[in-house]
Amino acid sequence: MTTPPALLIAGHGTRDDAGAEAFRDFVRELGRRHPDLPVAGGFIELSPPPLGEAVAELVERGVRRFAAVPLMLVSAGHAKGDIPAALAREKERHPGISYTYGRPLGPHPALLSVLERRLDEVLDGADRAEVTVLLVGRGSTDPDANAEVFKAARLLWEGRGYAGVETAFVSLAAPDVPSGLERCAALGARRIVVLPYFLFTGILPDRVRQQTEDWAAAHPELDVRSADVIGPEPELLDLVMERYEEAVKGDLRMNCDSCVYRIALPGFEDKVGLPQQPHFHPDDDGHHHGHGHHHHGGHSHSHAH
Repeated sequence: MTTPPALLIAGHGTRDDAGAEAFRDFVRELGRRHPDLPVAGGFIELSPPPLGEAVAELVERGVRRFAAVPLMLVSAGHAKGDIPAALAREKERHPGISYTYGRPLGPHPALLSVLERRLDEVLDGADRAEVTVLLVGRGSTDPDANAEVFKAARLLWEGRGYAGVETAFVSLAAPDVPSGLERCAALGARRIVVLPYFLFTGILPDRVRQQTEDWAAAHPELDVRSADVIGPEPELLDLVMERYEEAVKGDLRMNCDSCVYRIALPGFEDKVGLPQQPHFHPDDDGHHHGHGHHHHGGHSHSHAH
């Protein structure tokens, strides 16, 4: 019986300690649920441990093969470029390891049902036909990633009886949260629930809630409520394992047909064929592997805070 490949969880990273701790807790819980499977997790940027440290931890435990799953809802620059580039770098650092790469979590039906539960929690039995949902994603400079959030909104709307599900973004993409709320109001919404499309708590979901409260205070005639993030639900734990199984079996379905690095999309033609570079992670100084320092190249970006 051959040992199954280990599971490496790749997180985005956050400046919010509670959010980073939620990720680390989630990785520990996966390990507890699957005692026969080596599980480790690390971040691309902003929080410790960096992904490289998680790989080194697995290698120290004798792991030669692993499947990497991006703990992300949409396939933006991180999932398409930074993580694959970081994994390629780890292969250089640890000769002899091999890995497969899973796909982001996406608007999976299991996650849609968690989102529906989050809405139910704040609606207290209100008639869904009178409720307009504003689904708020992280926002990206990648049009395909933003389109994924619209896809999630549409799937959330299908068959659930809400008056409508609109979409907004908290950074890097329009419409922003106040504009999204204005749109709901312009469509005649009387009751609006703002639903953060985020896995864990953090600075950006906090900002969504604050912007919602500010807008609601200026529009006392409307019933505006904030729902919670998805959180470390059993559905999320199961979904990560589903992505792990897909990666191990080689059943991979990345959304390449509208990928800005493969297809010329209007206004983004310069991105086609760009080489992908790993993020520079400040905690990843390269000392645990004997190569020199890797300088950050390629598409650098900063998230507005």
